[in-house]
Amino acid sequence: MSTDSAKPEPVGSAAATPVPAAAGTKPRARITAISSGKGGVGKTFLSANLAAALARRGERVLVLDADLGLANLDVVLNLFPKITLHDVFTGKANLEDAILPAPGGFSVLLAGSGLVEYSRLTPEVREQLLKVIDTVAPRFDRILLDTGAGISDVVLYTVSLADEVLIVATPEPTSLTDAYATIKVLATQQHRRAIRLVVNQTSRPGEGRSICGQLQQVVDRFVTPLATDGIGPIKLDFLGEIPTDSVVREAVQRRQLLFEALPGCTVAKAVSDIAAKLAS
Repeated sequence: MSTDSAKPEPVGSAAATPVPAAAGTKPRARITAISSGKGGVGKTFLSANLAAALARRGERVLVLDADLGLANLDVVLNLFPKITLHDVFTGKANLEDAILPAPGGFSVLLAGSGLVEYSRLTPEVREQLLKVIDTVAPRFDRILLDTGAGISDVVLYTVSLADEVLIVATPEPTSLTDAYATIKVLATQQHRRAIRLVVNQTSRPGEGRSICGQLQQVVDRFVTPLATDGIGPIKLDFLGEIPTDSVVREAVQRRQLLFEALPGCTVAKAVSDIAAKLAS
């Protein structure tokens, strides 16, 4: 990962507990990075529906599509933005004009798709992304960063700007292997000691918690000994599991949130439970 003397300390590390806003200043949104080791695990779908669930709880929520080169949050939400983060970064539009209302009662900042210039962590990308987050943070209670998958410089820098990180994985071995690799990098490079986990597409009740336990054992054995900063063990905080259900595919194909299409379904209930734990 590229280094920079101007890079902020990862807010989500155990060494950097979020500081309460000073008297007379606006509170800053809690920033949650939603990431994954590999693509195709339902990360963006969870980001959108989690935002809707948090909005139903009364939070002012912004979802920032931080997968700058392969954005698809607009597809999930059936939005057709005229202005994206690319326009803001290049000075063609104001940030205010790029913040859009989304179905579900939250706001979004959408990125362009297929923009190869955002596949690398340049000083310009760092500066622009940090500037955007600093500008919008006082306006919301929660910002969800829907990051790209993997451990590229762009993804890791985006995650470093968050107070906490939520990893999305599925029971597939490839997903779990990549989730472990991501957790290892976050623990050793960003010194994170609390990493939240959601297991998507489970086939039976309790499978997600069992997977979390297995990952925790591997982390305890192979990652904690690498953490030489003396802060303590790495803790995986299991937020919940989302069962496999055909309603998810149907909602994605119709470009609808579950809370609009089928608010009483099992998957919507699971996302609501995850939102409650995240909010607490």
